[in-house]
Amino acid sequence: MRILRHLCAAPARRRFPEASLRRIAAAIAAGEADHSGQLRFAVEARLGWSELLAGRDARQAARAAFAQLGVWDTAGNNGVLLYLLLADHRIEIVADRGYARRVGDERWQAVCDGIQQALAAGEAEAAVLGGIAALNEIMAAAFPRGAGTAGNELPDEPALL
Repeated sequence: MRILRHLCAAPARRRFPEASLRRIAAAIAAGEADHSGQLRFAVEARLGWSELLAGRDARQAARAAFAQLGVWDTAGNNGVLLYLLLADHRIEIVADRGYARRVGDERWQAVCDGIQQALAAGEAEAAVLGGIAALNEIMAAAFPRGAGTAGNELPDEPALL
């Protein structure tokens, strides 16, 4: 059944047209004004055959995207990836090691749960924007913007994988 979902998955641009992607990028940029963390949003419509046959799940795909997009490589070890795998209806958050002692797993899971509920209601953009707002709040508490912090190290634009 999973293979069929991936074969039939619609392109990510169907759920996130250009105007939606611009609003998401603006929300990331606005939120990063309040903290020194780096937030990326990546959406993947489906996994490839080799990934499916290897049994790759959404968490593994998110970790691969975390590395591929350079989210792990921020000066403050404070990058966060919000990852959405449309075919599996899965949301994953991967946070760099700087958050390990500052933010518990339950906080990240609460954000994922909120996004999942909004997605189930059929509002993809609103779900992601709500998740970005929640993540920016967590990131601002963990890494408030201060003098001498690094500037914008990663692109604000969503990554369509």
